[in-house]
Amino acid sequence: MAEPGTATLGGQLPVWTVAPFVLLLAAIALCEVLAAGWWSRPANKARVVVALAVPAAVHLLSVEGGAGALTHSVTEYVSFLSLLTALFVIAGGIEVRGSLAGTPLANAGMLAVGAVLANLVGTTGAAMLLIRPFLRANARRACRVHLVVFFILIVANAGGLLTPIGDPPLYLGFLKGVPFGWTLRLWAPWLFVNGTLILIFNLVDQFLVNREERRDRTVGLMDELIVHQPLRVAGRRNVLLLAAVVLVLLAKGALALPFGVPEAALGLIAYLSYRVTPRGVHEANHFGFGPIASVAVIFAGVFVTMTQPLLILNARADQIGLQQPWQYFWASGALSSILDNAPTYLAFTSVAAGRLGISVGDPGYLAALVASPAGSDLLVAIACGAVMMGALTYIGNGPNLMVKEIAEHRGVRMPHFFGYALIAMLIMLPVLTAATFLFFRPGEPAP
Repeated sequence: MAEPGTATLGGQLPVWTVAPFVLLLAAIALCEVLAAGWWSRPANKARVVVALAVPAAVHLLSVEGGAGALTHSVTEYVSFLSLLTALFVIAGGIEVRGSLAGTPLANAGMLAVGAVLANLVGTTGAAMLLIRPFLRANARRACRVHLVVFFILIVANAGGLLTPIGDPPLYLGFLKGVPFGWTLRLWAPWLFVNGTLILIFNLVDQFLVNREERRDRTVGLMDELIVHQPLRVAGRRNVLLLAAVVLVLLAKGALALPFGVPEAALGLIAYLSYRVTPRGVHEANHFGFGPIASVAVIFAGVFVTMTQPLLILNARADQIGLQQPWQYFWASGALSSILDNAPTYLAFTSVAAGRLGISVGDPGYLAALVASPAGSDLLVAIACGAVMMGALTYIGNGPNLMVKEIAEHRGVRMPHFFGYALIAMLIMLPVLTAATFLFFRPGEPAP
């Protein structure tokens, strides 16, 4: 392990080499808000990525040890994308037909199911599976914005905290040495935050139902909401393929499979899913490869350009000023809310590792962080912050914008970027503050 401040590669890199990474994240955040139409075309994303990633890669290849660091980033990108693609294709091959009742209690139950399901098919998969039946169940409601807001907070974000499949940051942690079952220790903050949000939702939803009945003098609105279509699942063979994905990941961790073997297996599973799924299911889910192609382009740039910043943060961790778990929780969460939470997670795990003298030059450096009690506490805080606070804006996590677009297509007038951020913060910040005092112990001495 390298001591912070020694002449490691990160210590030798000039600070200006973080510019491509910063500019790429700024482009992702600003273009989603200011130029959504232009940014929605994959070719334009590719132009931005090439313009920023190529100089970063050329610089790395020109310094001693840089080629190895770049190779690690590229292999991690392939592993990362292979899982996302498999989950994306499998989720696109499962259609939930019909709807539950649209009562406040049934709605809360569906959000609870989504919080669990997010750990099995990822937050993106769970969101895409459930948002349509969720909206169908509440088609009779006059006010539906709150339904979508809480759906984003829970199903598309905070729910996916318990497995590496749940959210991209956690899978990156798995790739860098976090044991597959380690995230299950996050059950207490997961239960508290999601349980509290579901309770708040139920109170808000019941209040709004009662108000609708009084305002519109709708007799028997609750009776209308109880009416529902029986739930049916089409594309059930994909459930078996989902189990195959989990087995591949478990084998990857237990057997230390070499690079290429699990990636090829996940690619084969994705191909089988696409082939065995009836065309009608894909059509009903509006399935296409455009979203995963956009993710592939963006993350190609992220993985290449983040190599220098991670090395620099690791080597200069003592200069960052973060010491206690609660500081990592809020720092990683705040940055995740305005940038993508996956690179944010890696940035702060790099800082935490550097504070404990663990070099990110080792591809599995997070295994050493987990093995240290102090490091494990910091990783808990970083994981919770990155996953939970990705819900605070539309751009904090990939599914957020997808859910917004589907809801608007179904006639729900969603708030604009800043309006949503304000609503999400009003709901989430009190819950996250309580979680800070319960789980991250402010004021304890630094590790």
